[in-house]
Amino acid sequence: MELRKIELNNTTLTLSIFGNLDAIGSRDVQTDIDDVISNDKHPEIEIDFSQVEFLDSSGVGAIVYMFKRLTERERNMRLENVKGQPLEIMNLLRIGHAIPVNSKSESH
Repeated sequence: MELRKIELNNTTLTLSIFGNLDAIGSRDVQTDIDDVISNDKHPEIEIDFSQVEFLDSSGVGAIVYMFKRLTERERNMRLENVKGQPLEIMNLLRIGHAIPVNSKSESH
């Protein structure tokens, strides 16, 4: 799994995830997540899920961890382009009640 940082402007940092957000993927990007929490100064963080096909409990844990740490620092986080299985998991767990989740409509 890979995490790419895209700076849109001084306000928003986009983190694009490429690959599965599972136990291995979450472990791979933990250093990047901690770096964004500790060293980045953007008040808005959006996580682009357009390239994520699979999400498990470890991935959910990583998302919640990041959300809580950013909230403690009075920063905002939202999830963008969530679709497929990750969206089903987020809906099932009602993650959208705490973290803004914007889904991507799939065209068939």
